[in-house]
Amino acid sequence: MNNDRTGLYEGMFLFPQSATANLQAAIDHLKDILGKCDVSIINFSKWDDRKLAYEIEGNKRGVYFLVYFNAPTQMIADIERRCNQSEEIIRMMVTRAEYIPTEIIEANEGAEALADEIKVRGAQKTEKGSASTASISRKEDEVKKAPAPKAEKTAPEEATDAPEVPEAPETTDAPETPEATKTVEETAETEEVTEA
Repeated sequence: MNNDRTGLYEGMFLFPQSATANLQAAIDHLKDILGKCDVSIINFSKWDDRKLAYEIEGNKRGVYFLVYFNAPTQMIADIERRCNQSEEIIRMMVTRAEYIPTEIIEANEGAEALADEIKVRGAQKTEKGSASTASISRKEDEVKKAPAPKAEKTAPEEATDAPEVPEAPETTDAPETPEATKTVEETAETEEVTEA
């Protein structure tokens, strides 16, 4: 005679934010762990995706999965051990759920909503992927079609866009240079010669 007692349990499993990129893989991983422990799943849903109260293993956000299941009582320790060994599950908590009314458990059924979310995320990935490849190909096409513009050589006067500044008039206060002095002296001598 088998004396295995079974109980109804509620399990909350926390995955890192990166699990949202591939929800199906996270679901499969969790169901694999529970399946190895002779668990019969009653209800499986994605509970929430939210910011964590504190950083856990470098993660600031996480994805919670809520699972109601029947399991032999001695297998709960095995579930906890397997979840702690998993590199994908950050935290987990399993509590007895016999106090929870069946209406609440049934209301938390989220398998259909989860399947729809996986489809939507998959469609968004393909749209983003096709959009990014399309934009890459367009840029490449533009580069191939339009050769790079050649730099035109311009005269130095045309190259400057600054407004022309009028030259300053010559001032007489400027210090005399030897050349300037000669010209003044030469002109003075020529004036004296012409006067005489």
